[in-house]
Amino acid sequence: MKLKSTLFWIVVAALAVFDVGCSKSGPGGAKETVSLVGAGSTFVNPIMTRWTANFQQAQNNVQINYQSIGSGAGIQQVKAGTVDFGASDVALNDEKLKDMPPVIQVPESAGPVCITYNLPDLKEPLKLTSATLSGIYLGTIKNWHDPTIVKANPGVKLPATVIAVVHRSDGSGTTGIFTTYLAAVNPEWAKKVGASISVNWPVGLGGKGSEGVTGVVKQTPGAIGYVELSYATQNHLPVASVENKAGKFVPPSAAGTTAAIDAFKTELAQDVRKPIVDPPDSAPEAYPISGLTFLIIPKDGTDRAKRQALKEFVQYVVTDGQQLSQGLDYAPLPSSISSLDQTMLSQLTAAGAPLK
Repeated sequence: MKLKSTLFWIVVAALAVFDVGCSKSGPGGAKETVSLVGAGSTFVNPIMTRWTANFQQAQNNVQINYQSIGSGAGIQQVKAGTVDFGASDVALNDEKLKDMPPVIQVPESAGPVCITYNLPDLKEPLKLTSATLSGIYLGTIKNWHDPTIVKANPGVKLPATVIAVVHRSDGSGTTGIFTTYLAAVNPEWAKKVGASISVNWPVGLGGKGSEGVTGVVKQTPGAIGYVELSYATQNHLPVASVENKAGKFVPPSAAGTTAAIDAFKTELAQDVRKPIVDPPDSAPEAYPISGLTFLIIPKDGTDRAKRQALKEFVQYVVTDGQQLSQGLDYAPLPSSISSLDQTMLSQLTAAGAPLK
């Protein structure tokens, strides 16, 4: 009897250990659910939605919640430690990195910032020069019948109405790309306003997020604004062709952004944060208001399972996930940048220890 009793308690103890092991792994031995939270860029939101859905389908124990709140807000949440990763359309420079915890900045997509407008009687795409576009946003060009606009659009019937300028009201990487372009092509803009994710606009109405700018443009006859191409496409808004340094009017497209990346490949190899706006005249097919977008990821964290899932998600984004780019009006990353991304991911740790 004593032997039977001893065996009984050995079995109970073994079952208890087995049960504890299973509870750590989840029901049926499945992996525990890992929740990741990201926030930032509205520019990247359309493709981020697809990336997270595809990754969660393949890794059903991982849940990813991405909040499209603007690059500035996303950066602040990374700084505060309230998210696992941020996304920004403008990389942090050395000065701004001083105020952040140690992070890596991983280029994960690229695309054009397009100029959209509400001119319902226009039957063909509007053409804009750099001087015209910067003049509109400086407030020196105020009417759609301005001679500079008429000259770039011969034979087009333009209305003699006031231009309603629309811009982002929140800190925005899209604004960063756009103002970096304006500063590159117009010395007055560079001196008076500058380039940043948030600026003091000389004129205009503000809209929160790309959704907000799109909404204001749609509701305001004579309006002009800047958004990601995907937002203009989804909302059936026209987009302007913008003159590049080669003197060619180029519509916003993934191919035009790829040409812009190629034009700066030497500079990007030295520092991947290099802006790709206003490419040289040796790139006649390049769209001049293009930008890389970045994931901003803390180098270290305490939860190993979460950090491992984050690394695997970003690896998917910069490799197989790039196949989704062109169908959503983004430009896929060239292999040179994708390889650099994967090298940077090797810096991620959990409690100071390397990840797989």
